[in-house]
Amino acid sequence: MDQFDRLPPEFDAVKDNDETIYWTGQPKFVPFLAKGIPFLIIGLLWGAFDLFFLMNMMSIGGGQPFIWIFMLLHLFPFYGSILNMFRLALVHQNTFYAITSKRLMLRTGFFGIDFKAVDYDKIQNLEVNVGPLEKLFNVGTIRAFTGEYAHTKNGTRPLFNEFIAIDEPYEVFKKIKQVSLDIKTDWNYPNKLRPEENPGYNSKYTPRE
Repeated sequence: MDQFDRLPPEFDAVKDNDETIYWTGQPKFVPFLAKGIPFLIIGLLWGAFDLFFLMNMMSIGGGQPFIWIFMLLHLFPFYGSILNMFRLALVHQNTFYAITSKRLMLRTGFFGIDFKAVDYDKIQNLEVNVGPLEKLFNVGTIRAFTGEYAHTKNGTRPLFNEFIAIDEPYEVFKKIKQVSLDIKTDWNYPNKLRPEENPGYNSKYTPRE
């Protein structure tokens, strides 16, 4: 058994019997949580505006019950943004990423556990981004585009599968590129990667270090 055969338990439920995991990682907590900061800022500004409005209403004797009901509903962006930060903290505990001999795998979830697989032949573009906050924590985000788009009333936007806030993003990026190229080449030209002493189709691929 080599180093790649030690199965991380996070992916035990979906790994194929003949599938090898080459790398696993989990996002750093603070940069991952930072995804919710834009919504949090909007929520806090919304809450400050509503508080100012409520104080003015109270000063002129406008404390009728329907005002309180309206404000409770109108404050949803405020407490929703705070609850979203708690949600992200719980999601982080369930979030793991993996590079395997067949695909990229993403594990996440809030109440339950969700898995997503991205086959190498579906990846059309791969990029690595390191934002200012991620740079402070020496992490980065890898985004894989598979040709999927989200359609909204404002048009369409590309959808990405992301390894968010992972350690050594450039090394992981190069590993994905290498494994993806080797595996897709092997699919298109069978046995090209097979060792001479065992040219059969079922021989095992091991990525270069």
